[in-house]
Amino acid sequence: MRLVVAGSPAAAVPTLRRLAASDHEIAAVLTRPPTPQGRKRVLTSTPVAQAAEELGLPVIEATRVDDAVTAELVDLHADLGVIVAYGALLRRPALDAPRLGWVNLHFSDLPAYRGAAPVQRAVMAGDTRTAATVFQLVEALDAGPVYASDPFDIDPEATAGEVLAAMAETGAETVLRVVDGLATGTAVAHEQVGEPSTAPKTTIADGHVDFARPAATVHAHLRGVTPEPGAFALLGETRVKLLRSRRSGPTPPSGPTLAPGRVELVDGRLLVGTADDPLELVEVQPAGKKAMDGAAWARGLGALEGVVLS
Repeated sequence: MRLVVAGSPAAAVPTLRRLAASDHEIAAVLTRPPTPQGRKRVLTSTPVAQAAEELGLPVIEATRVDDAVTAELVDLHADLGVIVAYGALLRRPALDAPRLGWVNLHFSDLPAYRGAAPVQRAVMAGDTRTAATVFQLVEALDAGPVYASDPFDIDPEATAGEVLAAMAETGAETVLRVVDGLATGTAVAHEQVGEPSTAPKTTIADGHVDFARPAATVHAHLRGVTPEPGAFALLGETRVKLLRSRRSGPTPPSGPTLAPGRVELVDGRLLVGTADDPLELVEVQPAGKKAMDGAAWARGLGALEGVVLS
């Protein structure tokens, strides 16, 4: 089939590459325009645009799908559109531009976690299982009928970024299976079943860690906001990024009893108190410095008496 593929972040690249390597033809790639990146604010193309250029595919760059972009899509005479995290809504007549409409790869077991941050919200909630779902795109948010939903087990120590990267690879195979099925006329979609939940985009405020909650909840929260928007706590008025944590289990009888946010070095590990068991801070990034081992950072503070993260 003749395809148009829409996507922007790195999570969309595996699907683009998998379709480009298939028997289907990619007529064009729709992605968002370059944006300033890094400390020097260098204008940088999206990961999808970079991959498309490497693959020699035509690229349409657009912040939104307006009348002019829709006309370009119509002129492609595509059989099917495939979208993975493009970053803007498609309305009619753009939805009707490809002969068979659009299918969307979404990283949740729909109708759970409809919205912009399904993986982050699932990890933050402590979920152990999710799914890569391919559904027919409709105007309502992530509400179309489902062609395929492949389960995915969430590693209890993985960050949201790591989970998303792994799901992007497996989801690419799900997409290809659906595209092949649509090409042969064997793919069948079923309406979503169950109570929908939402996954709104995370904000900087979501990164603030509350150590007054149980260790399992804090650990899940920290993993879910890593790498974006980033977990942090305050040491006085200074922000400390918390890059990785580990469940340490109950404090041994001979060890310290830690109040929420209170830090202590125990057997070479940096522990922080929560509402129940302590949590190990494996990697942190102090303000203005590079990422470093949590215990090494704590040793650099000197005496830890009275040191509390809030």
